[in-house]
Amino acid sequence: MKSATTSDKATIMVVDDTPSMLEILAHLLEPDFRLLLASSGEVALALLAHGDMPDLILLDVEMDGLDGYLTCEMLKINAATRDVPVIFLTSHSDEENEARGFEVGAVDFITKPISPSTLVSRVTAQLALKRMRDLLRDKNTYLECEIARRTREVVAVQSVAIAAMASLAETRDSETGNHILRTQRYVKALAEHLRDHPRFSAQLDDYYIDLLFKSAPLHDIGKVGIPDHILLKPGKLTPQEMEIMKTHAVKGRAAIAKMEQMLGYQIEFLVLAKEIAFSHHEKWDGSGYPLGLSGDGVPLSARLMALADVYDALISPRVYKKPMSHEAASNLILAGRGTHFDPDIVDAFDQLQGEFQAIARFYGDTDAELEQKARLIGSLESQESRQA
Repeated sequence: MKSATTSDKATIMVVDDTPSMLEILAHLLEPDFRLLLASSGEVALALLAHGDMPDLILLDVEMDGLDGYLTCEMLKINAATRDVPVIFLTSHSDEENEARGFEVGAVDFITKPISPSTLVSRVTAQLALKRMRDLLRDKNTYLECEIARRTREVVAVQSVAIAAMASLAETRDSETGNHILRTQRYVKALAEHLRDHPRFSAQLDDYYIDLLFKSAPLHDIGKVGIPDHILLKPGKLTPQEMEIMKTHAVKGRAAIAKMEQMLGYQIEFLVLAKEIAFSHHEKWDGSGYPLGLSGDGVPLSARLMALADVYDALISPRVYKKPMSHEAASNLILAGRGTHFDPDIVDAFDQLQGEFQAIARFYGDTDAELEQKARLIGSLESQESRQA
């Protein structure tokens, strides 16, 4: 067999409690392999705990103290050594001993007295298999890391795209920017609180709640299709204007469906986004829009958003109204139990009032943001006056 350089040599641990056998094996293997010699199972385990990891272990079965079977079992339960192939050296080649050896994790048997050619061929074959296993494992690890990296990139792109689309809607709306951030977190708080509720536990798992959190910012994306003189009107809308405003639910679902059409396939968070955009103005008693759905006929995602959206609208300042106190807003929410809102979602809100207040404070709008909106609407009013 061709001699290898020291740097290329595989490392083989030889474990045998017979000194003469260790000497024979060392003589046969040393020219082509780096060797670690151990005179017992205990010594072998100690060397492995503190030294180099071999590429292969030749392990005598019949040893005092820890025999080969017990030593192999201990190797296989240790994460650091369980993938190192073990070849048993034995004077007994009956089926029962071989079966036990394979059961504890050995990959092959070499019968004593040892044939040099058999030893070399068996060792060479197992080292070649180990190299292939290591290569496959490294490739799998690389692929797993690459998939994880690309998944993170896709998630990041999705998040940026959602934020961009939601911000586009917000820039044309008289509502303030942090409305998106607040409602997103109100919805998540409600969903997490209700995840163990008998009505919702089958649906509100971690995956669904994550999709819900991603989808919520698109609830008013349809407002990009509402004319400025209605969307930015600093006062009460006429009945005709209100009917036009209501179309933002249909426009929102259509816009998201267009995204799906461009992609060529459905993405789960966009399915929820369509539900929320289309149905978050539906009411529990059927008096909402655009379809007049009622009860559980309203998608759960939209029922959660309905409460979050109304609460935030009530407590937020607008250029045409002052903000309502949390107490007044919560009283209106509670009064809408079973009419506007799902009763169980209202009960969850009642128990989460402190968290809702904390979210509202943390993501509150700045004076600069409110002033910017006021200037925008003032500019629109001036344009309308000149046109008149």
